[in-house]
Amino acid sequence: MGSLENFLTYLTVEKGLSVNTIGAYQTDLKKYDLFLKRRETGVGSVVPGDIIDFVEVLRNEGYSSSSICRYISSIKALYKYLLIENQITSDPSQNIQTPRKWERVPKALGVGDVRAVLDAGAAGKTALRDSAMIELLYSSGLRVSELISIKLGDIHFDAGFIRVFGKGSKERVVPVNSRALNKIKRYVSEERPGILKKRQSAYLFVTRMGGQMTRQRFWQTLKTAGRRAGVVLSPHTMRHCFATHLLEGGADLRSVQKMLGHSDISTTQVYTKVTTDRIKKVFKKYHPRA
Repeated sequence: MGSLENFLTYLTVEKGLSVNTIGAYQTDLKKYDLFLKRRETGVGSVVPGDIIDFVEVLRNEGYSSSSICRYISSIKALYKYLLIENQITSDPSQNIQTPRKWERVPKALGVGDVRAVLDAGAAGKTALRDSAMIELLYSSGLRVSELISIKLGDIHFDAGFIRVFGKGSKERVVPVNSRALNKIKRYVSEERPGILKKRQSAYLFVTRMGGQMTRQRFWQTLKTAGRRAGVVLSPHTMRHCFATHLLEGGADLRSVQKMLGHSDISTTQVYTKVTTDRIKKVFKKYHPRA
């Protein structure tokens, strides 16, 4: 078994990362490994210049700054592992700088646009389910993988919170507003039994086949809801809206970090850039001397 395979096994067994996260590491490092093979160089034999050249290839291929940051992060994690395992004596990625993450600020809809999406709701035989999922996504800022993995026992209606298992199987508690809870209650009592048709499922949101809701299926549901309200939507857009609107309303950064499940507050700080940009636009539009 090679270094990359050993590293992926380590992430799965030792770190307990999710299937989606492991897949992202695998995709990034396969591309990196292919680049090195073309140079007739192995993962454990590279010098910093090799990694810099790989980053330059990504730039030339049109990868965004955020994608390049992800590649560099994967490479750094690989070499940190190889150091721990004594397979290398020095880390060639140690001084590799990542592109500025501020170049691409997350897009967030205005409060009015989000309200239009929520008010429009959903249509069809699973309207209650779809409407509840969309409301919960905005109410709690969940990742789509977290949303579809919620189980019935994870929701505490009386206390008004939900238990979520995020990246690396890390557990956190996220508050849920009354609108979302009421929609979930209606879905569970009025629609979910009809969808399951006497079948059993531990998952809260289920498909007409009786299984767990998939990322792809919910993505389509959200796109349809966006079209009904006249906006372009994705699951991550709603997560951005959750964070941005909280900060604009006066929430502190640490609380938003905890609700989003970010391990590093620098990841959350990008939203302060979003709110600053909006303040500047308001100033320029309305101040008589701007």
